[in-house]
Amino acid sequence: MQTTLDAIVNARLPGREGLFHIPVSGGRFGQIAPQAQMCDAAPGQLDAAGNLVSPPFVEPHIHLDAAFTAGEPRWNQSGTLFEGIECWAERKPLLSREDVIHRAEQALRLFADNGIQYVRTHVDVTDPSLTALNAMLEVRERMAGLVDLQIVAFPQEGIRSFPGGHELMEEAIRLGADVVGGIPHFEYTRDDGVASVRWLMELAHRNDLLVDVHCDEIDDPQSRFLEVLAAEALRLDYGSRVTASHTCAMGSYNDAYCSRLFRLLTRSGLRFLSMPTESLHLQGRFDSYPKRRGLTRVPELLAAGLKVAFGQDSIRDPWYPLGNGNMLRTLDVGLHACHMLGMDWIDSCLELITDNGAAALGLADYGIEPGLPARCVILQGRSPYEVLLGQQPVRASIRDGRVILAR
Repeated sequence: MQTTLDAIVNARLPGREGLFHIPVSGGRFGQIAPQAQMCDAAPGQLDAAGNLVSPPFVEPHIHLDAAFTAGEPRWNQSGTLFEGIECWAERKPLLSREDVIHRAEQALRLFADNGIQYVRTHVDVTDPSLTALNAMLEVRERMAGLVDLQIVAFPQEGIRSFPGGHELMEEAIRLGADVVGGIPHFEYTRDDGVASVRWLMELAHRNDLLVDVHCDEIDDPQSRFLEVLAAEALRLDYGSRVTASHTCAMGSYNDAYCSRLFRLLTRSGLRFLSMPTESLHLQGRFDSYPKRRGLTRVPELLAAGLKVAFGQDSIRDPWYPLGNGNMLRTLDVGLHACHMLGMDWIDSCLELITDNGAAALGLADYGIEPGLPARCVILQGRSPYEVLLGQQPVRASIRDGRVILAR
């Protein structure tokens, strides 16, 4: 369903009281006006029926090249990150352009059906043929009517620890990847990890690209590549363009070290992404009891004024056998795991799957304001609390003034 829209009526907006009339013209929002009471929708208008209208959901961290490959060629029985990487290394030689495109588009349609319009995908470039990357570049164009897709050149098996890793990263950027990735905690040594961070930051800076690093995705309190990434971002004055994904080890850092670390983080202005369902599944695997949650310090980062968003990470792949594309499920799990069910957190919780993800992706024209592209979703619930309680499918998704989904 794709119909042109003139306005949304009977709408509620995050952080604002009352009902609103949201005009749409030329694919952009007009001047938003308060509504005194509920009204009937005229032709060309969409009735929000008193429900919350939100900017589209953002999926800031997913691995589309691996989507729907769980159990191929074998299952990750230990549930560890490292066996997942081993399973993927066995599946990777079986990739083809058609295989990657089919699975990635299946996932993106699922996302669009759940109100997601912005996606950042990490694509493994530790493959001399760059099969997945070339396929994903095509997917980016084919799916542009439903989602904006950012592609991260992601060195799954390391930059320095994989033969030709530097050259493959540079080729991925030349071909059209949007974001420079990394995985320092998986390099052979700490020195290799530090060198990889400094090299990828220079690569991004030289090519004027964003950065998104898988950083310290491990329970080891000695894994401290985040400080290296933040220091490089500060040195290059690049912090708002740099995202630290996972940072699970921060959940194992002692408070004295974190006190010093947060001074650097706030100065650098990094963005942070946490993948609660995946981290709860993968981390704590080497603990007996008590078992660590494996999550970064989400409420503390937010309290320090830093942007943190939640992502799904996986859709039924070697690292995570579940996933349904519903960001509200991810939000619910994250709030529980991070002890964020106080009403102050709940009132602002949608930012974790909207505005903060948009900040990580560097989106300049995101939000519901006059003059911005008319992209939004109508949720089921009058407040973030009701939306979180129900976790119902979005009622409608609007993209550039067109209704692309309505229930």
